[in-house]
Amino acid sequence: MRIGLQLVRRLKAWFVENGAEYSYMATENDNQASVKLFTQKCGYSKFRTPSILVQPVFAHRIRPDNRVNIIKLNPAEAESLYRRHFSTTEFFPRDIDSVVNNKLNLGTFLAVPKQSYDAVSWPGIDTFFANPPDSWAVLSIWNCKDVMTLEVRGASRVKKALAKTTRAVDRALPWLHLPSVPQVFRPFGFHFLYGLGGEGPNAVKFIRALCGLAHNLAKERGCGVVATEVASREPLKLGIPHWKSLSCAEDLWCIKRLGQDYSDGSVGDWTKSPPGLSIFVDPREF
Repeated sequence: MRIGLQLVRRLKAWFVENGAEYSYMATENDNQASVKLFTQKCGYSKFRTPSILVQPVFAHRIRPDNRVNIIKLNPAEAESLYRRHFSTTEFFPRDIDSVVNNKLNLGTFLAVPKQSYDAVSWPGIDTFFANPPDSWAVLSIWNCKDVMTLEVRGASRVKKALAKTTRAVDRALPWLHLPSVPQVFRPFGFHFLYGLGGEGPNAVKFIRALCGLAHNLAKERGCGVVATEVASREPLKLGIPHWKSLSCAEDLWCIKRLGQDYSDGSVGDWTKSPPGLSIFVDPREF
């Protein structure tokens, strides 16, 4: 009935009315109906293929890395760090202050070497900028649990029984740290990790430590999974724990330029720009 086409065209008109310079959409790479609608009928171009990485929340806590100190930044420090190091990253929100001050933001966490700062000796973000450690990493946690719930359907009784068994064993023998499948066959909440970044030879290790903290926080708050979305070539991807069966190796983002006059000036048409190593996924889009 062409209802989808009419919706997309009406949204485009609304975007133009409100001053948007570009429009982009996300869909599964194998959703051919959606891909054809946007690329063949609505003039969108395939743009980026990020990865959605999903990690179950186990019945046991993740052991912290005793070689890493993790500091919780206040919103002002988080904004300063993000603006200084991520402002040129694709999709970075200009109103990052609104993001880190949002009630759904559970915090921004900075990982540094054990021998440098800790929560007690933390000198503040300005001193960190003046004398940063050789390696560091950062991420923020967004509380999607209070906004929506998800549910996995269509699983067989055998798979459900196996999943239940893994949880029972994990609860009975938590010191073994056996991976268990959470109760995803009923509605469950999740936390979303965003603003992942870092520098230095140990940045991947520090991201892994931050993901462990995020897992434990999600366990405390009753979440089923922890999820994030990163560029397909993101160097820190190696430090993000995830289950392949729950993740999407190649999401698809398409983009369309809405007008001839745009603020990029001499930079050129964003739709034709080559992909960078990283993207900044705005958690409000979830």
